[in-house]
Amino acid sequence: MTYHSGSRAVQDRVGVRDLADHVGRSIGQGIRPVAAAFLEQQPMLVLGAADPGTGEVWASLLTGRPGFVRATGVRQISVTGGLRPDDPLAPALRTPGTPVGTIALDPRTRRRMRVDGRARPTPRGLAVEADQVFSNCPKYLQRRETYETTGRVPGTPRRGSRLSPAQAQSVAAADTFFLATVHAHGADASHRGGNPGFVRVTAPGELRWPDYPGNSMFLSLGNLAADPRAGLLFVDWTTGTTLQLTGTARTEFASDGERSVRFTVTGVVETPAASPLRWSAPEYSPANP
Repeated sequence: MTYHSGSRAVQDRVGVRDLADHVGRSIGQGIRPVAAAFLEQQPMLVLGAADPGTGEVWASLLTGRPGFVRATGVRQISVTGGLRPDDPLAPALRTPGTPVGTIALDPRTRRRMRVDGRARPTPRGLAVEADQVFSNCPKYLQRRETYETTGRVPGTPRRGSRLSPAQAQSVAAADTFFLATVHAHGADASHRGGNPGFVRVTAPGELRWPDYPGNSMFLSLGNLAADPRAGLLFVDWTTGTTLQLTGTARTEFASDGERSVRFTVTGVVETPAASPLRWSAPEYSPANP
């Protein structure tokens, strides 16, 4: 099934079930040649999953030379390399059959592609057997024209349960983050973007962001309706520092039709220079409110 009961509940509440059924026809299980070519051009891949031991949901970043992500079958992608052993998602990816969501995003072209399925470790990294493959529109994607690769070694992760003042400032300045969610039979990783300030830190342990109009499928909000666990990933595009948050999220529906998501933080991992990629300044999406 394209949608589970959580997504259907949100679609019905917003009144877009028919539109969701139409858009949902773009979701398939096969990786087409154009999609395979796109994956091979990307230097980064975001993964979202739940830790099988703790149950916490995290989003993590993988990077490599273009070609490190490849379609190695009609329904399979293979990734060369893996997460650092101290990444909070590393245990999940060592467990065969873990539901995982992936998103490949290219800031240079404002294109993105999602592959959700089940991961298994391989001698060279990991493979994901696809259950759902689809692309999204370029809405709310900031364009970054170029990137450079540095040889800097990632720093030691700093862990906590609440945001520090510096981390809160970084979140408030972000124009992009990635959201990992789960449901009974799978996981998903998606992108959220807007002008700096679209994510607000309302307390050291709480964030809030608006849910801008999208493709009407409500995969992420549908997952949250069924399971409130979530993971957030913020990437500093100029320093390579990553900020990973885990916690729970709930959607709030206003009487005027606006929606927002309130996220409660239970865990924080900040890793200096985690990504070797350094991107140019953004050109903000014309779709940003």
